[in-house]
Amino acid sequence: MRPASLRFDGRILFLTEDLELIREQLQGRDLKWDPARKLIDAISTDEITPGWVCFYYDETLGEYSMVGLRGKAIGQNEIKDGGFSVIVSGLSKGCGSSRETAPYSEKAAGIELVLAKTIEKIYGQNCQNIGLLTSTDLGLVPRILSGETIALSEFTDGLDAISKSIVEHGGLFEYSKARLSGAVSPPAVDTQARPMTLVEKVIAAHAIIDAKTGELGLVAVKPGDALFVRADVRFSHEYVTPMAEALYVGSFGEDARVADPSSVFAFRDHLTFLGDVMPVEHLKMGLLDRANGLATTQQSFTERHGIRLFGEVTEGGSEAICHNAVLEELGNIGDVVVGTDSHTCTAGALGAFAFGVGSTDMANSWFTRDFRVTVPETVRYYLHGDLHPDCSAKDVILKVMSGDYIRNGEAIGKVLEFAGPAIAALNLDERATLTNMAVEAGATTGIIEADDRLIRELAHLRGVAPDAIRRVIHRSDTDAHYAASFDIDLTDLRPMVATPGDPRNGVHIADMKQSVRIDIAYGGSCTGGKMTDMDMYAEVLAEAAERGQRVADGVDLYIQFGSQNIRRYAEDRGYIDLFRAVGARLVNPSCGACIKAGPGVSLNSEQVTVSAINRNFPGRSGPGQVYLANPYVVAASAIAGYICEPRELRNTAAA
Repeated sequence: MRPASLRFDGRILFLTEDLELIREQLQGRDLKWDPARKLIDAISTDEITPGWVCFYYDETLGEYSMVGLRGKAIGQNEIKDGGFSVIVSGLSKGCGSSRETAPYSEKAAGIELVLAKTIEKIYGQNCQNIGLLTSTDLGLVPRILSGETIALSEFTDGLDAISKSIVEHGGLFEYSKARLSGAVSPPAVDTQARPMTLVEKVIAAHAIIDAKTGELGLVAVKPGDALFVRADVRFSHEYVTPMAEALYVGSFGEDARVADPSSVFAFRDHLTFLGDVMPVEHLKMGLLDRANGLATTQQSFTERHGIRLFGEVTEGGSEAICHNAVLEELGNIGDVVVGTDSHTCTAGALGAFAFGVGSTDMANSWFTRDFRVTVPETVRYYLHGDLHPDCSAKDVILKVMSGDYIRNGEAIGKVLEFAGPAIAALNLDERATLTNMAVEAGATTGIIEADDRLIRELAHLRGVAPDAIRRVIHRSDTDAHYAASFDIDLTDLRPMVATPGDPRNGVHIADMKQSVRIDIAYGGSCTGGKMTDMDMYAEVLAEAAERGQRVADGVDLYIQFGSQNIRRYAEDRGYIDLFRAVGARLVNPSCGACIKAGPGVSLNSEQVTVSAINRNFPGRSGPGQVYLANPYVVAASAIAGYICEPRELRNTAAA
């Protein structure tokens, strides 16, 4: 157990927008507290531990903490050697990937406390799990600077009972050992019957009443209730599985066996094309061998525990990106789906409660089969109006995220529930685009009620009769309580882009003040590599081919499939030949350029990409500038050579 009060005797590192001030601190200058000093917002986990740093999963991570921060302000070992114990930043600390390597690197570099104006949900939970303290109370800074002792309760006030106990125990494993020994028990949830939202009903149905007997199901839950839920699907990928296994063995022993391995899956879907794009300096560091070793370690783990592995294919690439496989095959309506990837929320399109976790949560679940949950509040988006022919769900979610509610961080940790006639008109692929990007809003997940259309599509996708689709359909009660509700008419929505730096920077293309020349157009990833996305690329590119147009000179167009099933779909419809005829480069399934690990990455800071992926934080997809857009826009821009709406391409050709 932690002591009741704490002192932070090390230095404080302020991550300021003035990068020179960061350099001066690293060189020994201590700053005084100035509340007016502008701190960096939206420091993503990609910046804390860039992709190549994640090839390590031990104390070595401490050497590389923050080396991806914008402006390259921090170098190897500079935080570790600087004597810092507290690190301070602005809004949305830890946005982006669920990689636990990020907070682990900070802890390994000597950081004991993370302070930020707001802290993203997964990152904050990962900090709790590994024993790294966090707070959004920047008023602690002058008190720490003055040498004041801070009560532990100041870091647990406002937390649910389980999270509070985890912090007090110094981490999730320590708490779990106490829980398994009977030394501590999660509080009983005694919420009485009440109107509930969709996600509350899924949580209530999966809530563990008795861990020993496996009894599940509560009458009701409410926001703030702390409990454990049994997951129907648990998955990890090669980036994370080795670290989770090391933690698992370290905590539960070499002989520990994964509980219920039939519900556990692993994916070799992130780094299959890494060798095609790894910089020479990283090759010289031996990082490709280290990255390939992650896959080898994962394969050994799956063989030892009888876990299904979605692996590589002989032609290169993967069987499927994890999120696409969950939609196509693994997830079911009303499930709880948990994965070591922030975009696990994609499965919310199945009416499932789907969320991402870090290595510690997954390792713990291999033993216990459950995950801790604090019942989140829900924000409802009621969407209506017919979408413009050149718009897609990507424009809808960019529109939603551009609103002040999300831009101000008010959606952090909440659930985005999408409803209304405009949602009913979307197919599964398009619904999945909305739920996939809920995490970009800082939300725990996104969710959409299942309907007959979803059942029919799943049956067709899986080659079974509709009656064979396993499902538990929950619907929000009409009088359920929401943290906020928004009514959005999509009639006037036009194609959008999110300008570089943040997916929440959404603007209509028509409102951009100047034309943006591009070097790369990328259509792929879990978000932009689905069957319907292939239809959109093909629609624009077929029109261009009929006009005798090809991909513009100086532009590289990449189209990457989310799974082998999606590639076969494209082949059956003649899309493969079309894509090649106009000059596109085809890439087999893998996360690829989306995580700066495959064809389509930018090579320098001057290059500009328009991309159908889900996030464009600094350093994502390479050092260049990334604009997010729908598949129609990606294809049209590839032909035009600059970011444009398809209608502009048509009008230019007609003229």
